[in-house]
Amino acid sequence: MKTIKALVVIGLISFAFYAFTPVQDVWKVPAKYEKMKNPTDPSVDLAIGKTLYNKHCKSCHGKTGLGDGPKADEVDGDLGDFSTAEFQSQSDGAVFYKSYIGRDDMPNYEKKIPDEEDVWLIVNYIRTMGE
Repeated sequence: MKTIKALVVIGLISFAFYAFTPVQDVWKVPAKYEKMKNPTDPSVDLAIGKTLYNKHCKSCHGKTGLGDGPKADEVDGDLGDFSTAEFQSQSDGAVFYKSYIGRDDMPNYEKKIPDEEDVWLIVNYIRTMGE
């Protein structure tokens, strides 16, 4: 009888743990950004976008955007996979917003990258990871 009670208790504890563990919230992008158009030409200055990506993004997101950078283990949230169709289906404005404004473990870059055009160049480079 003690074994059955112990199993029931373990089952309840396991259920409570999974039932009340928060699931990562969907990252809602404000409509203003969702509809924002990329003001840069994706075929121009791709090398600058790559350099900026390597400086600001690669340590967490990895060389090819798989979320496997050297600092990835220090991050609690999902780093995403820039090569997936799901990621690449986002609007440029959404990728810009998430990259620039950030949330939780994704830092805000408004002060680190004050020129918004540089962020757009990073967006253009990230787009090449889905090819």
